[in-house]
Amino acid sequence: MQLRYVASELGTGIKRNVTMTLAVILTIWISLTLVGLGLLMRSQVATIERYVGGELEVRVSFCNRNSQPAQCVGGQATREQEQAVEELISSSDDVASYRYITRAEFFEGFKKTNVDESGQPDPIASQVRLADMPTQYSVRFKDPDETRTLTSAVQNLPGVEGVVDLRERLAPVYDVLNALQWLALGGAGLLVTAAVLQVSNTIRLAAMARRREIGIMRLVGASSVYIQLPFVLEVVFSALVGAALACGSLAVVMTVAVPRLRGQAGFWPWVEWDAAVVAMGSIVAIAVALAVVPTLLMTRKYLKV
Repeated sequence: MQLRYVASELGTGIKRNVTMTLAVILTIWISLTLVGLGLLMRSQVATIERYVGGELEVRVSFCNRNSQPAQCVGGQATREQEQAVEELISSSDDVASYRYITRAEFFEGFKKTNVDESGQPDPIASQVRLADMPTQYSVRFKDPDETRTLTSAVQNLPGVEGVVDLRERLAPVYDVLNALQWLALGGAGLLVTAAVLQVSNTIRLAAMARRREIGIMRLVGASSVYIQLPFVLEVVFSALVGAALACGSLAVVMTVAVPRLRGQAGFWPWVEWDAAVVAMGSIVAIAVALAVVPTLLMTRKYLKV
């Protein structure tokens, strides 16, 4: 009987405040979508950093059999040429650590980043073979501003195709991704605040519309939980609908936008579904907290229970 009453009050409350309920759903939908996008961008930045090895990394790439630079006229770099470069790297006081990247490791990374929208190797990746890949040294520095000395020392050595300072090349990308991440989270914060205000207004209007029923319930000795529960369920319903729409928006991003980006800009791996699932779980948790906490506070104020 009590559950039937609570369900009836929930339906009545939603019907009485249709426009307010829709406003809460839309605000939560947009705000939590921005939260989810911010979390996906943070995961994307972490994915890029794991792939390239961080901003302080310099890669010394050796000649392969198809290299064109003048220092590669002798063809693929020999092991003696690679060891000469290693001696310079190991003797530098600016180097924090370094590692050798084999042809097989480079080939695996190449295949992961050169894919089409369906996740399959693109025409270039399908034609490239392991023997076409270069070997590399990945070097990390103690100070990111002290890379030029070593770079100038090794870039013209025989067998060295080129030296890539990933910090300089990827710094603009990191800046853009970080800016977009904080922009999304900042906008989400403002909209979450708006959602809290919407919840407060919804509770206040609902309490005013039902003040007679609430007064009767107080007189007959209804408990605080019994009076508050329809209001809490009403807002939780709106929050869960908004969260479901936000999760659906992230699903669209993962199924439409990310595959297109992967096909058009396959310089590095893109976020996978595991990151999206974590973002969706965070969205649902935020939605529940956003519904329950303000509602309990507002019902104590407006219902005086």
